[in-house]
Amino acid sequence: MMQFEGSHILSVNQLDLDSINTIFNVATKMTPYALREKRTNVLDGAILGNLFFEPSTRTRVSFGCAFNLLGGHVRETTGMASSSLSKGESLYDTARVLSTYSDVIAMRHPDAYSVKEFAEGSRVPVINGGDGSNEHPTQALLDLFTIKKELSHAGMGIDGMHIAMVGDLKYGRTVHSLSRLLCMHKDIQFTLISPSELAMPDYVIADIENAGHKITITEQLEGNLHQADILYLTRIQEERFPSQEEANKYRGKFRLNHNIYTQHCKSNTVIMHPLPRDSRAQANELDNDLNSHPSLAIFRQADNGLLIRMALFALTLGVENQLEKYECPVNWYSRKADR
Repeated sequence: MMQFEGSHILSVNQLDLDSINTIFNVATKMTPYALREKRTNVLDGAILGNLFFEPSTRTRVSFGCAFNLLGGHVRETTGMASSSLSKGESLYDTARVLSTYSDVIAMRHPDAYSVKEFAEGSRVPVINGGDGSNEHPTQALLDLFTIKKELSHAGMGIDGMHIAMVGDLKYGRTVHSLSRLLCMHKDIQFTLISPSELAMPDYVIADIENAGHKITITEQLEGNLHQADILYLTRIQEERFPSQEEANKYRGKFRLNHNIYTQHCKSNTVIMHPLPRDSRAQANELDNDLNSHPSLAIFRQADNGLLIRMALFALTLGVENQLEKYECPVNWYSRKADR
């Protein structure tokens, strides 16, 4: 099993099932703090360097809030232009300096493998918040955590399930990392639905096949969802295309609304999406008419991200067994626990 304390979290390839179960167990322990039923100051005085050199709302704020909920302080840098990287400073030099100011760093960068390069110069643990089209390990962990919780309500487990991944599977780093985690499980049926130009990369498909899972690859949405237990949609990653015109060719090609779901999916097929979903009329990949559907798990998915990131901070800083020791009451009004 992985030794978490003091370690970087850069790729799902670092993990095995025991490590994942450890993360999930610690994440579950974080629930009362995330719901504001109580709070813990176990990281009082610790500083997170939250470095996001690519646009982000959910992931950036989730990392920051996760650290705050453990009692720590957050210092943020957002955008390449506001950093010395825009002046030609190397990732190594940036890491050497900023790791002096921080106890742990969360980083997102538009270039593949950039976070690994940064980590080589860091003196503190670095957690990958997404590096180009390569990986998004914390998203994959929260996705797997969500799948496990959602399927358990139906008396199912991850082994033997059927997942349909839909949309931009070429540039969608979330499906790359999630697929690698799913390869650790048994007898999974993958249905990969995308335009051929946006198909899942060959190396990911090879990983799935080498793990003994079944794959169906198709460009057709209708007729390929009826057996899926999990329906995982992705946004067209327009920022990774060579031009906006190229991205526009695929926008709106795959859409899910209440009518399509009712016609083509099982009544309890879980709907997931890493967010943000593109709700513009020309895309509308996941319609608002599903917002109140009980199988729509996208907001539960986002909630789970907070738990996973809290767990990773606790594990990398070695405080996962000290949470209760530093507990204190919540003094303000909160309805979160009722939701």
